[in-house]
Amino acid sequence: MNITRRTALLAAGAATLPAFRARAQARPVIKIGVINDQSGPYRDLNGPTSVVCTRQAVQEFGAAGFDVEVLSADHLNKPDVAVTIARRWFDQEGVDIVMDCAASSAALALASLVKEKNKVMIATSTATSDISGKACTPNSIHWVYDTYMTAKSTGNAVVKAGGSSWYFVYPNYAFGEALQRDTARFVQAAGGKVVGSESYPFPETTDFSSAIIKAQASGAKVLGFCGAGQDLINLMKQASEFGVGKTMSIAAMIAYTQDVKSIGLELAQGLKLSESYYWDLNDRTRSFQNRIKDKVQLWPNMAQAGNYSCTLHYLKAVKDMGAAAAKADGAAAVARMKAMPTDDDCFGPGKVREDGRKIHPAYLFEAKKPSESKHPWDLYKLIGTTPAEEAFRPLSEGACPLVKA
Repeated sequence: MNITRRTALLAAGAATLPAFRARAQARPVIKIGVINDQSGPYRDLNGPTSVVCTRQAVQEFGAAGFDVEVLSADHLNKPDVAVTIARRWFDQEGVDIVMDCAASSAALALASLVKEKNKVMIATSTATSDISGKACTPNSIHWVYDTYMTAKSTGNAVVKAGGSSWYFVYPNYAFGEALQRDTARFVQAAGGKVVGSESYPFPETTDFSSAIIKAQASGAKVLGFCGAGQDLINLMKQASEFGVGKTMSIAAMIAYTQDVKSIGLELAQGLKLSESYYWDLNDRTRSFQNRIKDKVQLWPNMAQAGNYSCTLHYLKAVKDMGAAAAKADGAAAVARMKAMPTDDDCFGPGKVREDGRKIHPAYLFEAKKPSESKHPWDLYKLIGTTPAEEAFRPLSEGACPLVKA
């Protein structure tokens, strides 16, 4: 067979055509990494349900000229593990954003890493207000709640509702001590008083009987508990055994729907707590719950719904600025998120401030009596609202270096 010049050129063209088409048709891929507690004490409070909420946002966002992949990992509530995973994601797997974060120590470590790598971090289940304070970066955002919000919403509103005297029980590490201090400040600012407080060894303590007896003896109207997760569940069960509900109410500074469901309304009834999302809050939250309920075993709490909310807003910013630009510059992506108003079915309209703090209302709830509940997840009744502009720490008090004096 004779190979002519024309045949050779045609063959060469045919060989290169698929590669050319592949390059021409390649779509940018935005990669989202959800990192949290997948197997430990906070698994139910973030864990797999947070990943499902993230994927729900990606599904609803739809086509936008780029593809989206969601990865997930368990950091075991250890900052060194979190950084190791995130560094691998950034360096080897092309991940653009990490979210959820859970443990405050992990989130603070990740905030430093995303600044170094010029990626993005959004903390949704992290309590420390330092994320938008002294540890704020151009690459990090704090969604959902923080210790300031829960302290103000619960402390201030409970005093206004008649809880004028408090006895605090809190874990003896930085998070618990800060939460107790901040809540006490808001109680006093609202005209209430603190008649006593007691710390407990964390995580060793499972028996709260001594603290409960002292709280009852103090004559306080409110037992303010600054622990979380299993500690709250243990305290509530033991408080019921001591008949605390007959003489005082209990206010939880950090609590979620899963905690109340685990405790059961028979024991939890009357518990005061703050969340910035609840499935039965309005028509939009109910609509979100209807769309996701068949995909989850645990109905989303505020932190898990926060993954849905922040994913939608991040993808809107990526679409607005272009996927290539967003992948190239995490700080620019965060700046675009701050420039755009937020709005979704879980949190409604809001905004991201210059310090990276996402702003929306905070709601004070009371756990229902069993007779008031229509089904297992019908847990709360709304008793107070703190407006968005009042719910979070003022810019002037946060010491964020991004905020110009």
